[in-house]
Amino acid sequence: MLKKPPFGLFITGTDTEVGKTYVATHIAKDLVAAGHRVGVYKPVASECVSDGRQLVSEDAVALWEAAGHPLTLEAVCPQRFQAPLAPHLAARNEGRELDTELMRSGISAWADECDIVIVEGAGGLMSPISDDEYFADVAYDLGYPTIVVAPNSIGVINQSLSALITAACFRDGIPIAGVILNDARMFDGDVSMETNREQISSRSVSPVLTRLRYEGDEFDEQIDWMMVAQQTLNATEA
Repeated sequence: MLKKPPFGLFITGTDTEVGKTYVATHIAKDLVAAGHRVGVYKPVASECVSDGRQLVSEDAVALWEAAGHPLTLEAVCPQRFQAPLAPHLAARNEGRELDTELMRSGISAWADECDIVIVEGAGGLMSPISDDEYFADVAYDLGYPTIVVAPNSIGVINQSLSALITAACFRDGIPIAGVILNDARMFDGDVSMETNREQISSRSVSPVLTRLRYEGDEFDEQIDWMMVAQQTLNATEA
């Protein structure tokens, strides 16, 4: 059996560059402020940069700092690659192979070190991690409620519903905590930004949990993220 923290949230997105890390760091900061010991885990990262000694994931650094520097950066992100490709392809570009088992087992470092762990994927649920596996496989195997980060712009209704349908249909279903709308850019006349939340909510059984404004310091609503993790997990086990 996989050794892991009892509670967690898996952060995925409708696509790449939708603000997963930005949202995840805000969740981590909220949990720290509420007095929880917070773990952060990014199973793999591509497009890393060299600091002269090793490859560093800027996303992993942001997560680590938001959680108050728990454990080490190596524990946050044990597999790092340089090329801006899907992880298994980025690994092969360096003459290496991505360890998909380590993507799961690496979370064991956090088992006794936190009350809740925030796990950030790469891309979306169907972003590949091998020739026959996807990030959805990792999300499913870890078993934590999943939050879908969606860019608050025209087209997000389709993107969000597609991600939710994917989660529901993958194997026997990935538990979904809800959607977070992220204003990834300044208002530029896109009037859908003010209607997307209602439209997604009216078409989905999964809630739109909240919205994060452009360069905002806090979510629109004050959310008890530990309760979100606990309630969603309990609902799926009932």
